[in-house]
Amino acid sequence: MQLVVLAMAAVAAPLLVDRLERWVRLPGVVVEIVLGIVIGPQVLGLVQTGVLLETVSQLGLAMLFFLAGYEIDFRAVRGRPIVAASAGWVVSFALAAGAMWAAGAGGAVLILAIGVSSTALGTILPIARDSGLLAGPVGPHLMAVGAVGEFAPIALLALFYSEGHHSGRTTLAIALAGLAVAAAAIGSLRRSARVGRLLSATLGTSAQLAVRLSVLVLLGAVLLAAEIGVDIALGAFAAGVCMHVLLSALDEREEALVQSKLDGIGFGAVVPVFFVYTGVTFDLDELLGSPVALALIPVFLLVFAVVRGAVTWLFARRALAGRDRGALAAFAATQLPIVVIASSTAAERGLVEEAVAAAMVGAAMVSVLVFPLVGLKWTRRSTAAVAAEPI
Repeated sequence: MQLVVLAMAAVAAPLLVDRLERWVRLPGVVVEIVLGIVIGPQVLGLVQTGVLLETVSQLGLAMLFFLAGYEIDFRAVRGRPIVAASAGWVVSFALAAGAMWAAGAGGAVLILAIGVSSTALGTILPIARDSGLLAGPVGPHLMAVGAVGEFAPIALLALFYSEGHHSGRTTLAIALAGLAVAAAAIGSLRRSARVGRLLSATLGTSAQLAVRLSVLVLLGAVLLAAEIGVDIALGAFAAGVCMHVLLSALDEREEALVQSKLDGIGFGAVVPVFFVYTGVTFDLDELLGSPVALALIPVFLLVFAVVRGAVTWLFARRALAGRDRGALAAFAATQLPIVVIASSTAAERGLVEEAVAAAMVGAAMVSVLVFPLVGLKWTRRSTAAVAAEPI
C-alpha cells in the first residue's frame, strides 16, 4: 500500500507542476521531494521508511546515475570542455576543503568537501534537455562539468568511505578493473556485426535487446559495487557510460529510440520514487527544531554557488559568452544526490550532527529549485540577445 502511495505522489508531481506553472516554474524534482515530505512520517504519516521502499529507491538512484552516464557523449566533450571541467573541479574541491576546514568541520572536512564540490548531472539533465540547452553552445560544457562533478566525488567516496571488506584503494582498484573488463567486453560486442544487427532488428519487437542489455549491465554493475562495498552510484554511472559506447553503433534514429525507452523506464518509473523517498526520509523535525541548522541552509547555498558556480564561471571564460557562462555556472552549482549520500554517510559515522546533515540536504533541495531557474533565465536572455542582433 505504501508503494502505491509513493507511486501516486510520483504521478501527482507533473500534474502539480503543470498547474503551478502560471505562477511559478518549478522543477519536477522539487515537487516530488516536497510531496515525499508531505506523505512521510513527519507530516501525514502515509508512508514510513522500510526495506521495500528503500530497495526501490536505491534502484531509482542507480537508474538516475546510469542515465547520467549514458547521456555523456565523449566526442562532444573531449578537448577544451573536459579539460576545463576537470581543472575547475580540482579547484572547486580545494576551495570546498578549505572552506570546511576554516569552518571547523574537523574530521568531516573531506566528506563535506566531496559533497559540496559535486554537480547533480542526473537531476539537471531533464531540465536542460527539455529546454533545448544541450543542443546549444552550453551543451558540451554542461555535460563535461556534470560528468566530472558527478564521477570524481563518487570515486572519492569509494576511495575513502567504502563499507566493504577491502581498503578504499583496493576497492577503487577492483572497481576500475571491473570497468576495464566491462569496457573491453562492450568494445568487442560493439564490433560484432551480428550483435549490431540484433540490436537494430529488435528495437521494434518484444525482444528489445538493447533495453534488456542495458538493464543487465546496470544490475551487474550495481551488484559489483554492492559486493565490493562502494556506493551503487559509481557502478551505475560506469554502466551508463559503457552502454553509451556499445549503443553508439546504432544510427542516430535508433539511438534516440533507445534513449527514449530508457528515459521511460527511468524518469517514468523508478527515478521519481527515489526523489519522493528522499522527501519521505528527510528529517524535517531535526531541521525545524534547530535554529543553527536553519541558518546553515543559506550558508551552504552560498558555498555551492561559490565553490561550483563561480569556479565554473571562471574556467569557462574563454569558451562561452557572458550569459551562456552564467547559465553554465548556475547549473553547475545545482546539487542533490551526492550531497544526500555524503551527508547521510557523515551523519551515520558521527562526523556531523543530524541537524547539519539535514541543513546540507535542505540547501541542496533549494539549489535544485533556484539555480536551474536562474540558468534558464540566463539562457533565454542570451537567446533574446542573439535574436535582437541586426542581420
